[in-house]
Amino acid sequence: MPQVTRPPVTPQRLRDLALLRRVRDRIDREYAQPLNVETLARGVHMSAGHLSREFRAAYGESPYSYLMTRRIERAMALLRRGDLSVTEVCFAVGCASLGTFSTRFTELVGVSPSTYRRQTADQISDPPPCATKKATRPVRNREASRPTSPIA
Repeated sequence: MPQVTRPPVTPQRLRDLALLRRVRDRIDREYAQPLNVETLARGVHMSAGHLSREFRAAYGESPYSYLMTRRIERAMALLRRGDLSVTEVCFAVGCASLGTFSTRFTELVGVSPSTYRRQTADQISDPPPCATKKATRPVRNREASRPTSPIA
């Protein structure tokens, strides 16, 4: 089996990795904003091509793919809530095209957004009776006022 060699860790490589982490953090934070590779690259003073190559080498996927994955993850959470339409979710997570959103969602999740929403709505049920009983159990005044841990 051939050995995989890593590039030497130089001060420049460490700086590049720090910049790539900034890009990834920005994507995580601003996924709903209109981001593209050129904008992300400009933010860390790299060319778009260099950013894409280095990001892929560091994280195993392109910056665009990482951004779309974050958007789809957030879309899944919004669709599970069930109070927004698929179109509203699409725009809420920063996608400008419903077609691209639906295609990418289906590629990553395995079902269309509307099917996912229907399936997860069917799976949501009431909490088990023991959890309901515990949460709604009345509390005596003495129990409520008793400190839970001694203060030193």
